[in-house]
Amino acid sequence: MYIYNVTININEAVHEEWLTWMETHIMDVLNTGKFTSAKFTEVLVDEEMGGKTYSIQYTANTREDLDDYYKEDADRLRRESLKKFADKMLTFRTELRLIKEYYPTNISN
Repeated sequence: MYIYNVTININEAVHEEWLTWMETHIMDVLNTGKFTSAKFTEVLVDEEMGGKTYSIQYTANTREDLDDYYKEDADRLRRESLKKFADKMLTFRTELRLIKEYYPTNISN
């Protein structure tokens, strides 16, 4: 399994508008068919530069799915976000490959 992580710092001036827009954007990414799920999280740090920071983690079953996303969809979807929020956000992306998941053995009900 592969995780495509997008971390974004968004300016306070457009924060609420951006949060609303992200609901649609995340679904647009998922609807490419390249990912099986997404997690939208707030990064709990105080940024020196201000703004709020978020992480969106998209899960892909295979490396090919992730590569296909880059080839077929990424540029178009990135352009949409830049058109709306270009000078109000800072973004970086990372790729992760899941090695193994662990779960507790003592789960009390």
